[in-house]
Amino acid sequence: MANNKNQKIKIREFKLNFNLRNIFVFIFIFFFLVYVYRSIGSQIKQVLPEKSLTTIVQEAKQGKIKKVDVIDNRIIAYYKDDKLAVTYKETTDSFTKILQDNKINLNAIEINVKDTQSSTGLSNLLGNLLPTILMVAFFIFLFRQAKGAQDSVFSFGQSRAKRFSKSLTKTKFTDVAGVDEAKKELEEVVDFLKNPEKYKKLGARTPKGVLLVGPSGCGKTLLAKAVAGEANVPFFSIAGSEFMEMLVGIGAARVRDLFDNAKKSAPAIIFIDEVDAIGRARSAGMMPSHDEREQTLNQILVEMDGFTPSEQVVVIAATNRGDLLDTALLRPGRFDRRIIVDFPDIEGRKAIVKIHARGKPFDATVNWDKVAKRTVGYSGADLENMLNEAAINAARAVREKISMEDIEEAATKVKLGPEKKRLQSDLDKKLTAYHEAGHAIVSHFLPHTDPVHRISIVSRGMALGYTLIPPAKDKLHETKTNLLEKISVMMGGRAAEQIIFDEVTTGAANDFDQATNIAKAMVIEYGMSDLGPINYGPTMDVTEWGKSYFEQSSVSQEMMAKIDSEVKKIITSCFDRAVDIIKTKKNLLDKTAEELIKKEGLDGDEFVKIVGKKEKTS
Repeated sequence: MANNKNQKIKIREFKLNFNLRNIFVFIFIFFFLVYVYRSIGSQIKQVLPEKSLTTIVQEAKQGKIKKVDVIDNRIIAYYKDDKLAVTYKETTDSFTKILQDNKINLNAIEINVKDTQSSTGLSNLLGNLLPTILMVAFFIFLFRQAKGAQDSVFSFGQSRAKRFSKSLTKTKFTDVAGVDEAKKELEEVVDFLKNPEKYKKLGARTPKGVLLVGPSGCGKTLLAKAVAGEANVPFFSIAGSEFMEMLVGIGAARVRDLFDNAKKSAPAIIFIDEVDAIGRARSAGMMPSHDEREQTLNQILVEMDGFTPSEQVVVIAATNRGDLLDTALLRPGRFDRRIIVDFPDIEGRKAIVKIHARGKPFDATVNWDKVAKRTVGYSGADLENMLNEAAINAARAVREKISMEDIEEAATKVKLGPEKKRLQSDLDKKLTAYHEAGHAIVSHFLPHTDPVHRISIVSRGMALGYTLIPPAKDKLHETKTNLLEKISVMMGGRAAEQIIFDEVTTGAANDFDQATNIAKAMVIEYGMSDLGPINYGPTMDVTEWGKSYFEQSSVSQEMMAKIDSEVKKIITSCFDRAVDIIKTKKNLLDKTAEELIKKEGLDGDEFVKIVGKKEKTS
């Protein structure tokens, strides 16, 4: 009985929708059933044995028949021995009168008369009217489709912005961290719209626009959601790509409609996400341009600060390509405030992870200060994804709380991808172990590099192994010494292969790519070579008319050869430095590689036990 009580009965709710398609289906099913019924009836009629009317009357007179069904001109006789027979009469004749004329007792026979004239008339009526009804319904359906298409054509010029009210948006400024300066600027905008009189007394005008510029995942759209949640004014949200259509002039019409709706609801806020889709710099005349995009951009310029500018309508735009925007869009009076939303610092990361940690259980091993230091260079989206992956990892292991180990694994997974247990030969494992140990040893014995965080020979993404050396703290500047040591660390893998195996592999290809990019930047952009503090690369030029284009490099062939020579000199000197360290610390290299082959991974503390503590530099 207990099991029966625990059983749940699933009842599916049946809903009947009376639309045009379903009505056609119902009519088809109805007439199909009628057809089947008639077909069965005709088959029954053919199965019964047929006798003459005279024979049936004689057998009735003899008392052999107990029951008769009269269906129009058809007569079905039921015999006392349970046999059946059928006969036919004239339509105008009455079977009862026929029996009376033959002096047959009507009380001895049960006579059932069934009238089908009404049903036949109904079926004939439906048969005549049904084609007309179906044709009328078909034309109504076509007219409705045509009307819908016509309405969609005329609605091309209508704005597709979504309007949000305060009650529908739950994100607040308290849900945003790591971008305090941007949050403060937007709080002022919201307060300006809520309390305009406070600012008008001092002659301040409403800012026309706020441009949020920064890398992907740093919180630009989240800030806009917080503004929508905090502002007690209508909030219109649209993406830059939604203005563009195949038809010419639609983008400009949608801009006009959007600002008209916002003006009617003023004070109001318009949020345009990925504004670079329509706000890119207009052509300088040397290259063909997209006329539709330029018309849309021109309409935005006019609406924001034209002959009849918008009042009490603030435009917030977000982009991660601020360098591509048209200068006319960036000038004061249109976007008065340009806010950089960059990667969070250590305090910002600590605040972000605490926000995303809400509602998740963590054990006592979790140290948020350590997590913040571990995640230098992570955006807000990376941190949110990291904690989500940590929760998934804990659930997969059937644990009730998230540990520091789960967070560490999730942080590595976010940046490098999931582990891949590839089948490797002993030689491949040894090559990978010495390669990664070479990076770690060179980094540990250089004076200005950061401590090694983790070494692994387990494949992740496209890498067969990895050596994590995250920055110990946020850096605003990179010195020449730091860049040279970074290149030396990248050369450590190839140096170890060359010394231990007297052979080189393809595993260092990505190291060379990164090292070459750093060396080129040092020579061409940063002026950190013997060629002097000169920029030898192409730059983007902005003319007084706001037209921008990339000028071709004017460097001569002789100078390009000197640049290549300087790049080679930097990389070669860094490689020689890595070789010297590997030769000097070969015994520590062997110990580290052996532990990697045995354990497949070493954390920072385990690595320090092998090689000793890193000497501190002033």
